[in-house]
Amino acid sequence: MNMTTPIEKRDFKIVGKSVRRDDVLEKVTGEAEYTGDVKLSGMLHGKIKRAAIAHARIKSIDVSKALAYPGVKAVLTHENVPRVLHYGSPHPRSASCTKDQYILDDKVRFWGEGVAAVAAISEEIADEALDLIEVEYEPLPAVFEPEDAAQPGAPLIHDVGPGGNLVLDPVRINRGDVDAGFAQADFVLEGVFSGGRPHPAYMEPNVCIADWDGSNKLTFWTSTQTSFMVRGILAEVLGLPLTKVRVLVDHMGGGFGAKQDLFQHEFLCALLAKQTRRPVKMEFSRHETFVAGRSRHPCKIWLKQGFKNDGTLVARDMKLAYDSGAYGSHGPGVTIVGTTAATSLYRCENVRLEGRCVYTNTPINGAFRGYGVVQSYYALDIQMDEAAERLGMDPAELKLKNVVRAGDIAPSGHPILGHGLEICLQHGIDVLDWKKLRNRDRTPDPKRPHIRTGWGIGCEMHGSSAYPGIKEQGNATVKVNEDGTVTLLTGAAGLGTGAHTALAQIVAEELGVRFEDVGTIHGDTDVVPWDIGAFASHTTYLVGTAAKMAAGKVRTAVLERAAMKLQVSPAEIDLSEGKVFVITDPGRCMTVAQAMGPSRGIPAANIVANGTYEPTKSYSFAAHFAEVHVDTETGIVEVKRVIPVHDVGRVIHPIAAQGQIEGGIQQGIGHTLTEDYVIDKKTGRSLNAGLVDYKMPLSMDMPDIETIILEAAPDPGGPWGAKGVGEDPIIAIGPAIANAIHDAIGVRFRHYPITPEDVLKALREKAA
Repeated sequence: MNMTTPIEKRDFKIVGKSVRRDDVLEKVTGEAEYTGDVKLSGMLHGKIKRAAIAHARIKSIDVSKALAYPGVKAVLTHENVPRVLHYGSPHPRSASCTKDQYILDDKVRFWGEGVAAVAAISEEIADEALDLIEVEYEPLPAVFEPEDAAQPGAPLIHDVGPGGNLVLDPVRINRGDVDAGFAQADFVLEGVFSGGRPHPAYMEPNVCIADWDGSNKLTFWTSTQTSFMVRGILAEVLGLPLTKVRVLVDHMGGGFGAKQDLFQHEFLCALLAKQTRRPVKMEFSRHETFVAGRSRHPCKIWLKQGFKNDGTLVARDMKLAYDSGAYGSHGPGVTIVGTTAATSLYRCENVRLEGRCVYTNTPINGAFRGYGVVQSYYALDIQMDEAAERLGMDPAELKLKNVVRAGDIAPSGHPILGHGLEICLQHGIDVLDWKKLRNRDRTPDPKRPHIRTGWGIGCEMHGSSAYPGIKEQGNATVKVNEDGTVTLLTGAAGLGTGAHTALAQIVAEELGVRFEDVGTIHGDTDVVPWDIGAFASHTTYLVGTAAKMAAGKVRTAVLERAAMKLQVSPAEIDLSEGKVFVITDPGRCMTVAQAMGPSRGIPAANIVANGTYEPTKSYSFAAHFAEVHVDTETGIVEVKRVIPVHDVGRVIHPIAAQGQIEGGIQQGIGHTLTEDYVIDKKTGRSLNAGLVDYKMPLSMDMPDIETIILEAAPDPGGPWGAKGVGEDPIIAIGPAIANAIHDAIGVRFRHYPITPEDVLKALREKAA
């Protein structure tokens, strides 16, 4: 059977080539300007006083000493800021988020929440002033575990929402007849899976700068993935029209989803600047990026599945409980996406799912690469490995039998296009000679008898866009300059992924000019077209299609103008590499600059076009094959080799796509083995809020990665079939490692991170 979906055959000049990124020189020379690098005349520095209690009412707050301190220009508390209830993550994301936050409140809901803010002439003075603010608290009972928070009579953290400490009504999905499915099963597996609280730990801390002009217009520099959403919520909460808020963001030092939210300091920065009539800068310390930032939602999953003896999956029953922390943020969206994702990956006609999300008195959890799916697919994939062991089957064979294929219904409710997951899995099996690998000699090396080697597989699928939960729109504007060069205007954020380069490639390819002749303008909400933000692996898929549409319109206009000058019909000419030529007589040609030049007394043409695209849903697929070494004396697990096989449709920039995959694997290794932002369950205090104690894999910890990118199942909704690649690689690597550990030492782990202590304890229990 031919499992490939046809992909457009054409001679690409720019797409599919690893052109030099347009931001590379700025970054390697250090000239790239991040928000933290911006310096304005007379700029003040803002700092936030944070509570050292997890749940309390503020009985009183005295700022008189801080205000009197030399160099202090303003102090804000809940008593002198607007009291507007808002979404922590900007609208129109209300389908994913909860309206439960104030700029400052008279109630503290987690250890580290901001209770006051200071603006001073230096960071040092601002820090000293914070210590002079006296706050008297009325302690309230706190809950730190979702199970406790969900109990009847548990301390109430909010008085909004569906009731109790639920962030949203439970998400329930029923398909087929689950009870009948279990009745026909030859055996049933049941298990509890759990995930910790990994943090994105992006290089660039959260930072913003606010400045008001004489017309009461706010100019706001910030590190965000969603500049137009920031503009919208600042305008709403501060009571301004959109024309009075301008948001600027040029380079970003990472975000991974977490920089979709507003983090309290944005509002405080703007208000401090307004009160002092001077620009104010607020920059988080590394400690604050943990305490006041966003982490992945800890999750506990109960999973029960029924199988036939031939490996057919006949029933799935799953309950998921996500911990939102003290505020909703993306809790609703993560719960909806993570729960609905469990309808798919491995086909099953009878499915019953229930997802819940609850408040706890812990730091806020939010959007993070792999948005709810990391948790649910970790459980699904490991239990598939368990089923293979029970059946005496090769796990690759069992997964290959059950993976979703073309026509199966995706979590979005749409039919899946192509056999992408099957192709990825089969390709990895063939490349590795998997059967031979599984039947290898497992005798330990006499020189290192304490080292055990194992191989495991993890699979994933992930959407390119947030549809249908959010109705997205991509916009782009393309114009041709009088010298024949082209300008792309886009509101899409650049997180360091090379998105703007890929968009410029798409414009150059579609229009028919050189890549070097396309310039990109971005990062200024007063200039570029509206953009919903960079998330959901949709920038290339969504904005890329809009850019292609705009470039196509411009191409048509250029050809019409050139045809007039060449005295032929537009159908008789073509445009390639910046030249317009007669198809039957290529010698009759002109450059785009000549086509744009004087005509009928007008010095130059004005050719500008807009593209707007509203997508549905596309899915990318991957299978990861991982080799681990487990030291049975120390419990340390080393990931030695990873072969990630990805289907991303048409590849726009191969090196950028490979970089996304390798970066996701690095984060996934950390999530699975070492990374966990730990909260004291008695006090709610953060225990490792910093890069010294929060352990991420470094370069010397990385395995050999042999990336394989396939163009197996292109989606017609993306430019030439391109799909997303940003989130996929962090999903499949976790279960691949967990399954490889089991292959190495015969111990099954159903949680992450899997620490050396966990390994040693499990080995002792196995030996007992």
